[in-house]
Amino acid sequence: MDNHRYLITIRCLKCGEKFILRGKRNVEGQYETGFKRCVCGNETNLHIDAIPEK
Repeated sequence: MDNHRYLITIRCLKCGEKFILRGKRNVEGQYETGFKRCVCGNETNLHIDAIPEK
């Protein structure tokens, strides 16, 4: 597990809403941000980008 923090951008491909969050990687290699779903209700059709925080 990596202890670095990431700046994570989540864009909903259904409505175009954009969320910028901070998070960490978990043991499965996924990003943990607490994000569950877009305001339009979309939970699966999302584009996720992550860059390490400086």
